[in-house]
Amino acid sequence: MFGGVSFMVEGRMVVAARRDGALLLRIDPTAAKDLLARPGCHPALMGTDRPMGDGWISVEQAALQGAGLDAWLEPALSFHEAQDAK
Repeated sequence: MFGGVSFMVEGRMVVAARRDGALLLRIDPTAAKDLLARPGCHPALMGTDRPMGDGWISVEQAALQGAGLDAWLEPALSFHEAQDAK
């Protein structure tokens, strides 16, 4: 459905590894502007032209190298935990 392998926590998707090496993340929509300012981050698209919305971002493979993966997983996991608190 998301064009790769999705990883779920407690039955909800947190992240997906896409076929092209990019990472699809479910994030807090209020954090989207700040996260999109980071290098290698773009609004997530369905197909080639349909935006998925403010709660979804795509991160290029190059931005995931080294400590990059942890830095990107943190906002997705934090958003997941915040949803549990509601």
